[in-house]
Amino acid sequence: MKYYITVPIYYVNAAPHIGHFYTTMVADALKRFKTMQGYEVMLATGSDEHGTNVERAAKAQGKAPEEYTTLIAKEFEDTWQKTGLAVDRFIRTSDPRHHETVRWLFERCKERGYVYKGSYTGQFCASCNLFVTDAKPGDNCPDCGRPTETITEENYFFKLSAFQDKLLELYEQQPDFMGPEIRRNEVIAFVKQGLNDLSITRTNITWGIPVPGEEKHVFYVWFDALITYMTAVKDLDLWPADLHLIGKEISRFHAIYWPAFLMAADLPLPKRVYAHGWLLFENDKMSKSRGNIVRATPIQEVIGVDALRYFLLREVPFGSDGSFSYDALVGRYNADLANGLGNLVSRTLSMIQQYRGGVIPAPEPGVGDEVAAKAAEVIATYKEGFEKFEFSKALEAVWSLIGAVDKFIVTQAPWTLVKKPDQQRTLDGTLYTAAEVVRLVTALVYPVMPESAAKIWNQLGMTDKLSAVREDSLAWGKLATGHTIGQTSAVFPRYDAKIVIPKMLDLEVAEKARQAALMGKKEEPAADAAPSNISPIADPIDIEAFGKVDLRVGKVLKADKVKGADKLLHLSVDIGEPEPRSIVAGIALAYQPDQLIGRKVVIVANLLPRKLRGLTSQGMIVAASLEGGSPVLASFLEDVPVGARLK
Repeated sequence: MKYYITVPIYYVNAAPHIGHFYTTMVADALKRFKTMQGYEVMLATGSDEHGTNVERAAKAQGKAPEEYTTLIAKEFEDTWQKTGLAVDRFIRTSDPRHHETVRWLFERCKERGYVYKGSYTGQFCASCNLFVTDAKPGDNCPDCGRPTETITEENYFFKLSAFQDKLLELYEQQPDFMGPEIRRNEVIAFVKQGLNDLSITRTNITWGIPVPGEEKHVFYVWFDALITYMTAVKDLDLWPADLHLIGKEISRFHAIYWPAFLMAADLPLPKRVYAHGWLLFENDKMSKSRGNIVRATPIQEVIGVDALRYFLLREVPFGSDGSFSYDALVGRYNADLANGLGNLVSRTLSMIQQYRGGVIPAPEPGVGDEVAAKAAEVIATYKEGFEKFEFSKALEAVWSLIGAVDKFIVTQAPWTLVKKPDQQRTLDGTLYTAAEVVRLVTALVYPVMPESAAKIWNQLGMTDKLSAVREDSLAWGKLATGHTIGQTSAVFPRYDAKIVIPKMLDLEVAEKARQAALMGKKEEPAADAAPSNISPIADPIDIEAFGKVDLRVGKVLKADKVKGADKLLHLSVDIGEPEPRSIVAGIALAYQPDQLIGRKVVIVANLLPRKLRGLTSQGMIVAASLEGGSPVLASFLEDVPVGARLK
């Protein structure tokens, strides 16, 4: 089975940043997921190199357009390689093979009567490479805000107006052709307003693909760039594409112009176009003019590219706009990866090593059945989430399984079972259940975090390659027994935001300067220095005052969300008293209830009780955070008894 995915042909007016990475990374994750399903997947992208803007930029640097575009295209290819994105085909619009495809498609459209010669006078935006509809001399481009210029020239036109009814019929008969729903509705509304014929050539530039027989005409950007999707696989006979993944700002070109070109040429249409939203930097749109563009490689160098992949897919509902911040990235990493998945892997493999000499024990009938049932539900939800591009929901389901097995381990208490001769088979079943969850979770997160998942896979002692795992292995009980686990080490070490964020920012500044120098530009203006979010040290106190604070070790027995309060959790915490303490804590945005069951925490035990949302809070849970950052619970490296006092 074949499956062909594309991401945009990125314009070479800027070096790659996190927006380019986001789209390509999602396609990479989908490629790995579809491969797991048994498909042979091709992923293609490339560089959009023609047009007025590129010609001018090259001239300003004293370079030929070919030299300038080669530098930037290499930056994209190098970035995909550095960040481990499995791009199979990278097509440059300057490639002679692409020129042949464009001319071939043009001739097919022309032969069928959908191309004619005319003249056009209008306001042109050189930055966007677009004539601006209804603009007047002196108007600015509505998309980028830059001044337009008046251009009159002979053009070839494409009869886009002839395809209004056909396009509307396409959207009605194939509701999934354009997604998500909000973008589909925008496209339908645009088409219903009426379509004008489209200029597809220019005569006032030379940097482009000449029209056969009329070399003064150069193909205009959208009749050039879109066709790369066919060029990329022309030798493999993979057309049509199964999926075009794009940003929302180019929905019109992919869902209106592109299918119309193909209809005119009597060629198959792509099966699906799906547009995602923008990544905002702390709720502000990223842009070169604001100097707030983020790049993937500095993050990769400090905390690893998998942390960024997980954050973007878990934090941002795909299809909607999402916000990026370094604080949120590190907070999500520590909460979900270090404290969640990393902790599960560490404790499971450590117990197998300690209690069973590193050998995977046999399952025990009846032990862990509830976890197995939960796993089946999670796998189904995960698959559905990926099919619907609901990656955040898919990952949320996986982490609910992590929470469920954490709770199971605490309930079973292997550290107690190991001391009881008559409970050894129950211990085996418990350890097998935990190890099987590690196997399943590792396979499920592989499309999202391939490098980290491979490390866990090896530590689990698996001999087959994780990339070779297929969908039929995603079932309970497939973990072979009797084999020895591998060498264990921390896959997700905890990071201190105060240390790693400055490192990422320093590398970001250096990368920005390097890219600017590469493109022959002055260094982009630096973003305003981030204000310090470290609270000032409080006034000094003496030892007697400190001694009045009674800090105790507690174990979370139960955790629930507080109705009507997004930030609050209601905890039942054992601190060694006859009855557990009721504690209301503002940590719901950082921790899921299931993550906390069985966790050792620090409690301020001698605070006066107070009412919160109708609940009595009999103490305060100790957590650390920067001002405005996510809370991180205080914890322990060694096992500490419940009720112990901190001194």
